Amino acid sequence: AAGLMRDAPALLPAGDSVARLTVLDFGLFDVGPGRRIIGIPGFLIETRSGARILVDTGFPPSYATDPEGTAARDGLPRFGRLVDYSARQTAEGQLALLDLAPRDIALTILTHGHIDHVGSLPLFAHAPIVLTRTERADPQPCYFFEKRPMDWPDAPYVLIGGDTGLCTGLTLLPTPGHTAGHLSVLIELPGTGPVILTGDAINRPSEPDEGYPDARDPALAAQSGDRLLALRDRTGAMLIYGHCPVQWQTLRKAPEFYG
Repeated sequence: AAGLMRDAPALLPAGDSVARLTVLDFGLFDVGPGRRIIGIPGFLIETRSGARILVDTGFPPSYATDPEGTAARDGLPRFGRLVDYSARQTAEGQLALLDLAPRDIALTILTHGHIDHVGSLPLFAHAPIVLTRTERADPQPCYFFEKRPMDWPDAPYVLIGGDTGLCTGLTLLPTPGHTAGHLSVLIELPGTGPVILTGDAINRPSEPDEGYPDARDPALAAQSGDRLLALRDRTGAMLIYGHCPVQWQTLRKAPEFYG
C-alpha cells in the first residue's frame, strides 16, 4: 500500500531519550450487567528533545456529539456503552488539557485496531503511525466484531515485525494474541523507572488465570502475557494494564504525569 515503509527510519533525533509519560483518560465504558466499568487509556510520551508521541487514540470523537447514532453504526450496544465520554475525553480534548493539539504529535504508536484504540487515528495522519506489519495487513482496522466502518487513514506508516527501539527508553514489543498484530510498549523513565504499557495484551490482573477469554488467539495471548509478566519481574517495572478498573482509579492522569 502507498506510504508503507518496510524498515523503520530514524523517527527521533539521535541520542534522544524518554522524559515523561502522561496517562490520557479516554472515558469510561460499561461492559455489561454484572461485569464492570473500565477506563479507556491512552498515553503521551515526551522525549528530551521535545518530541511528543501518542499511544492509541480512544473511541471515535463522534461518540461525544452523537453517541446514539455512532453506537448504532458500530453495533456497540451488543457489548456495552460509554458512560463518560464528553469532548474532554476525546483525544483532542485530552491533549488540550496539556495545551496541545493533534498537530503537536510527532508520532503515533497504535497497539491494535480495535474501536477504543483507533477511533481518532485520522486526526494524527499528518505524522508517522507505527504499528506491527501484521496489524496493518488487515484491509481495514479490526475495529469491533464484524464491523469495519473505518479505513486506514492516508498517512505515513512505519511497520515493525519484532522488538523495535525508537529511542533510549522506548521499545516496542509485538505481543500477538488479543489481535494478530498487537503491540505493547516498554518505557524507561528517569525517575519512575521502567513502565510497561501492556495495551490489551493483559487487560486486567486476573486475565492470565482466566485464560485470556477476550483474545482472538488465547494460546498466543498467554505466551505474550507470560513474556510481559516475566519482563516485569525481571526489571521491577510498573505494569499498566489495558483496562483494569481498580488500577485505573489509582493512576495519575493528565495534566499530571510520570517522570
